[in-house]
Formats: sequence, C-alpha cells, structure tokens
Amino acid sequence: MDRRNFLRIAGGGVVLAAAGGCSEALPAGALTAWKGPAAGETELRRWVLSYALLAPHSHNLQSWRADLSRPGEILLSCDLARTLPETDPFGRQIVMSHGTFLGLLELAARERGHRAEIEAFPEGVFGPERLDTRPLARVRLIPDAGVRRDPLFAQVLRRHTNREAYAERAPSPEGLRGIADAAQAPGLRVGFTSGDAAQLAAHRRLASKAWRIELTTPRTILESYKWLRIGPSEIERHRDGISINAPMLRLVDAIGLFDRTKAPAPGDRATVQQLEDFDRKIATTPAFFWLVSEGNDRITQLRAGSAYVRAQLAATAHGLSMQPLSQALQEYPEQASTYAGIHALAGAKPGQTVQMWTRLGYGPVIAPAPRRGLQAQLVGA
Repeated sequence: MDRRNFLRIAGGGVVLAAAGGCSEALPAGALTAWKGPAAGETELRRWVLSYALLAPHSHNLQSWRADLSRPGEILLSCDLARTLPETDPFGRQIVMSHGTFLGLLELAARERGHRAEIEAFPEGVFGPERLDTRPLARVRLIPDAGVRRDPLFAQVLRRHTNREAYAERAPSPEGLRGIADAAQAPGLRVGFTSGDAAQLAAHRRLASKAWRIELTTPRTILESYKWLRIGPSEIERHRDGISINAPMLRLVDAIGLFDRTKAPAPGDRATVQQLEDFDRKIATTPAFFWLVSEGNDRITQLRAGSAYVRAQLAATAHGLSMQPLSQALQEYPEQASTYAGIHALAGAKPGQTVQMWTRLGYGPVIAPAPRRGLQAQLVGA
C-alpha cells in the first residue's frame, strides 16, 4: 500500500487524537526572553542586550554575538554559522538584522538615561560580496542627562511579526504617519500603497510570485528546512528558526514521512497548500509598506535595519501588524524578475535599493517567536 494512502486511511484516528491532545502553543521556556531582563539584573550592558535580542531577524536566526570582555563596551559580531547563503547570498538581510538589534539597543539605553555611542564596523567594513568575522559595531553606553526616553520602547515586548490573515480595512492615516515618522533616517525613504485597487493587485501578484519561486526552488526551500523546529522538544532545545507545533506535521515528522533533506516536488500537496494559504492571506492584505535607500553599502544596511524596527514598533503602537516579504528582495538568480518588479513598484531609481517590503494591516493577537536568551548571545558564554 502507498505510504501516503496508509497515513490517510489508517492514520486518521491517530491524527485526530494528536490534534485533540496537543496544543499548537509554543513551549513557555522558549518564550522566557520576552519577559525582559532577568529579575535583579544590574549590569547595564546585559540589561540593554536583553531587549536588543528581541529584534526581528531573518528566519529568526539570531546571529548576534556580543562580546563584553572590555569594560563599558559591547562588541557586536555575526555568527557566520547563522546565515542564509542561498537566499541571502551577499548577507544584506543579515546585516539589516544587526541593524534591528542596534535599534532596540539604542532605545533600551535611552530608557536607562544613557546614550548609545555606536561605531559601525570599527575594524573595517565588509565588502559587498560576503560577511566576515570582523565586528559590525562597537557600542559604548554613555551617561547623558540630556537623553530623552523614546515612547517606542514601550512596544519592544509587544512587537511581533504577524504572518496571519489581516482584516481588510485600510490602516489609519495616524498609523501611517506614525510609521513614516519613526522610520525617518538619512538616505532612506518610506512608501505605502495608496489603496488604489490596481496598485494593490500588482503588489499582491508580485508577493505571490516571489513566494512561489522560493518555495519551489530546491536549494532555497532546503535552506528553510534546515531551520525548521518541529514540536515542543525541538523548539525548546533550539529557540530559534521557524517553529511549527502543528499536530499533523509533528505526527508526519515523528513517523518519518517528512524528510527535511529532500526538496518536495512543485506539485507536492503540502507545497500546493502552502501556496494557497499564502495567496489567501495576500489577497486580503489591505496595504504594503516599503523602505528604499540611496545606495546599498553595509552602513546603509545597518541604518535600514534600525529604521525598519522603529517602523514596526510604531505600527505596533497603532495596533497594526507587519510581515516582511523578503523573497522578492533576495539577490539569487531565480528572483531576478521579482527583484526588478519590486524596485519598479516602489519607485526605486538606479542606484537605490528596496531594503524592506512588508504586508501591513490589522492582524490578530499572536504569540511571539522563540528567543535563545541572553547567555546564548554572549561570546564565550
């Protein structure tokens, strides 16, 4: 008998039992970091880092490494084992993810009456082709009576990337203004869809096409499989990557019917279902947001990451959700047409780069993504 038929016919009761007895909620231990710094934490650097590590990161890789060996300093580097060489071959998204980290770090420092003096790439800037072991930033926390607290800090523990379906009503004008104001930075500009039906349709088509390419290109889907965490045990152990606690996939994985070393065929039922699910969500997405930079050097990428996390915090403050649509922004050959497409839709001129493109709307309440915690981010910890 065909194994898939066996699962469908003989396994129905097992699946039903699993669905009735297992929660899709993530294990509490994987979410501990979202409570903020440990009780009684008095070391300022550790305190601000406890907030910085809640920043959004591509594939939730959390590739940040903080060296505290020099008193009064934080040396931020990248764990090169936590990168995406297939979908992010030049490391642009990884550098942006370090920018989001620095953005939250700066907000946390302000909360404690300190100015974060950030020296980008203190030992030299990475070239455009690849990342290396040199630090991305050296941070000194300077007491400063003139520093003002930033109201966006109040959203740090509430900010989550929301991949669920959004309500079809358009974002409020106040929300859009808040996002645009928060993301202001030299050499960057923000954009939103206007609500025009043709414009929305063009963004939706492009998002769907880019997602299909990534999901049906073997080497790129296998890169995502590498970071899948299925079931409470894996999620609790790793506290990173793409967490799935759905009973059906847990069952299929447990009985050996999900091989994470092999890419599915384009017509695979699970692949088709994922595409249909994404298309349903994108079809009712009421707005899109983008962030365009002048140039694309590494310091600009850091700045864009910081601007993006501020934009998402502002969205959170206005009850809005964001989900990055990274696929069309990725510089691998199969996405060349969608890469050109999003640059055209965002009005990017030659020499400009679309650093971020997201869905935007009113989403349901969701749980946060797992975080590895402070000790896992420290060099030598």
